Amino acid sequence: MRQAQALSAIYVCAGYRQCCGIAHGTSSRFHGLLHSGGRYAVGDNDAAHECIEENMIVRRIGHQCVEETEGFFVLTPEDDPAYVQGWVDACGKAGIAAAEVDVHEALLLEPNLSPAIRRVFRVPDACVDGFRLVLHNAMSAQRYGGRMLTYHNVIAIHQQNGKVCGVTAHNTLTNEDVEIACSCVVNAAGSWSGRIAALAGLDVAVSPDRGTLVVFNHRFTSRVVNRLHPGSDGDIFVPHGSITILGTTSTTTDRPDDTIPTTAEVQRLLAIGEPLFPDVRNYRILRAFAGTRPLYTPGNASGRKASRGFHVVDHGSEGLEGMVSIFGGKLTTYRLMAERAADTVCNKLGITTPCRTAEEPLIPDPDKASLALASRHFPMAGLKIMADRLGDDLPSVLDAAKAKKENPLLCECEMVSLAEIEHVARDPATHSLTDIRLRTRLGMGTCQGTFCSLRTIAALAEHNIPLDIPPTENMRRFLQERWKGLRPALWGIQAREMELGRAVCAGVLNLDGATHEQNC
Repeated sequence: MRQAQALSAIYVCAGYRQCCGIAHGTSSRFHGLLHSGGRYAVGDNDAAHECIEENMIVRRIGHQCVEETEGFFVLTPEDDPAYVQGWVDACGKAGIAAAEVDVHEALLLEPNLSPAIRRVFRVPDACVDGFRLVLHNAMSAQRYGGRMLTYHNVIAIHQQNGKVCGVTAHNTLTNEDVEIACSCVVNAAGSWSGRIAALAGLDVAVSPDRGTLVVFNHRFTSRVVNRLHPGSDGDIFVPHGSITILGTTSTTTDRPDDTIPTTAEVQRLLAIGEPLFPDVRNYRILRAFAGTRPLYTPGNASGRKASRGFHVVDHGSEGLEGMVSIFGGKLTTYRLMAERAADTVCNKLGITTPCRTAEEPLIPDPDKASLALASRHFPMAGLKIMADRLGDDLPSVLDAAKAKKENPLLCECEMVSLAEIEHVARDPATHSLTDIRLRTRLGMGTCQGTFCSLRTIAALAEHNIPLDIPPTENMRRFLQERWKGLRPALWGIQAREMELGRAVCAGVLNLDGATHEQNC
């Protein structure tokens, strides 16, 4: 692929923050919607057209990451009926199939919807697992010779005679600096891209925009459900596995790492979501989380007024050859964004090989023999989930499972077994339980790590697989990361669940290290 052939180019995908593993930033902090484009049809028809085209491509090349749920756009009594026809026309212009569904039929299909809804339209929305999609892209890149440096911050971009000649990356684990020579740098650092550009003496119009989302421990809708009105806060419900995500807010911030949700935001989202699902306050909230969008904001546009399109900038016109930045966009169009950025780099490097990313699968499907073997060592209920998640790692994990007398599930919610966790833990890029979570979804289910994190850290110790962080401190950091999302919704059932977690971790295991005198 053209992206893989640009070997003298460095792609900067994170910087100016305390880096972690893959999918720790924006690409995992969103509602998981694979847009049909319906949301942007009226306000940004070009972006809507890109969405529907890339929607179909991602379904094909990354089907292991996609659940084809379809979507509803729903007009509630609080929405303007005059908006509907213009939206339908705009969908047609963008190439989005938007077919009206009888309200009675819609309520039969989605019985938790408000009976007061007025009109419903079916669109080809889908759900995508951002964690898995990032991992599979990384596997594809590695298959073509790509190399990833996680836990590295870019701290300098070097230039000579008006041309890029290399970068300095700081290893946040060892405090060592790494010098990397190159003739091109692609600034694809998302919300941090403005800061990366500044390292090269460039000024770009990128503004982080903060969005908060709420995760429910119920799948109370089988389809993506959108409010049929101009895009606003809290108007999308997205099902994922056994849970549902409600999002999102839009608040301008000056910090790309401004990702701590608040109780006020959670309460506001619940109030906005009630016209679609009247019982939304009765569903248990699993957690809340926040991320920042990298909005390209020339002309001082901000928030919902800023375009959701993307922009590739060749900084050669500003006097620095070899520096390319990509701003804006959304996960649905990530492949197209990469193609356009890679096209720019390839033109500079004289590479003319056609791009194949729209046709070539990210990972190959497992053969029948591998699945038959896996069925002997993994629970049948989680076989497909496991195979889809592992991708290129499936053969290695199967070998590990075969060598074991037993392969117990350590995380029942996400169907993660001992063999998979041990394989990920042995990867040189894995340094903590959080890294394992980002690869496997460990601790992202109902117990939020209360039980599976203990089983995992114990299993790693038993099988002599050390991580960089000592076990007790590893547990503390892992649970603290979970706590950030639990704290803003700490009432009702969730509060009782947290008391159970506190009793296990603090009362029984004394992970907080309290002395007898402190307890008294």
